[in-house]
Amino acid sequence: MSTEYTYPATNPNAEPGHPGNTTPEDDARVVQLREQLHAEGYTDRTDTNTLLRFLRAVKNEADLVGKAKDKFVEVEKWRKEFEVDKLVEEFEYTEKDKVFEYYPQYYHKTDKDGRPLYFERLGKINLKKMKAITDEKRMIQNLVVEYERVADDRLPACSRKAGKLLETCCTVLDLQGVGPKTIWDSMDFLRKINQISSTYYPERLGKLLIINPPTLFNACFNTIKGFLDPVTANKIKICKLPELLDYIPAENLPVDFGGQCTCEDLGGCHRSDAGPWNEEKYTQPSLTDVKL
Repeated sequence: MSTEYTYPATNPNAEPGHPGNTTPEDDARVVQLREQLHAEGYTDRTDTNTLLRFLRAVKNEADLVGKAKDKFVEVEKWRKEFEVDKLVEEFEYTEKDKVFEYYPQYYHKTDKDGRPLYFERLGKINLKKMKAITDEKRMIQNLVVEYERVADDRLPACSRKAGKLLETCCTVLDLQGVGPKTIWDSMDFLRKINQISSTYYPERLGKLLIINPPTLFNACFNTIKGFLDPVTANKIKICKLPELLDYIPAENLPVDFGGQCTCEDLGGCHRSDAGPWNEEKYTQPSLTDVKL
């Protein structure tokens, strides 16, 4: 038996090292990485596109295959310890609406490239009030479940609709209201969730659009940007609110961010989870077994 993707597996506009734009050396590394992982008993999630993603995540390392294998094994061990598969099947975040009042974050429709849109209002975070509703463990579990839904079913559904492989998301980060106290009070929590996203879900950021930055943020960011990998730095843009329409169709952008969408019949954009992943014609299992 083998497996095939049930959504477009390549992108004609792919960057180097991505499915559809690999070199013979890239392909050989995938084969080598898969053989090494299978030899150690890791047979899940070893499809070509996943392994290419891990190879890209360690692109500046000398021993690409070895470092990619180490990273993959680290992720698999964490998934087992955190019981990720069980969470995806059983977790119910019944307190979501109440927590949302103090940390608004949600997926909603797609950008002009067809990627899932993720909105986060960091300036409204109030960890003390959130912990009066739930505990930190459940907040993190919810975020992990959402990360899992990005891989399956959000990105596959968006790929089907776009007719090309999409592997990343577009994030709109609203910094209005962010100040030293906001960050200080939430620092440990934010560090934990950032560590999970960057370590265990690599290569998922396609574009980061930052709006309403506080005073002096631009100057600080320009300094930080100089230390970032050029590929990562090019994904980040500080925008004025109207500039979001350069990246996001007005009909997909919530009115709160200068767009036209209200999702009035679904309780508002922040509650709707509207997107191809909830449209029947774009949803189905991401992989299917086929006979060789």
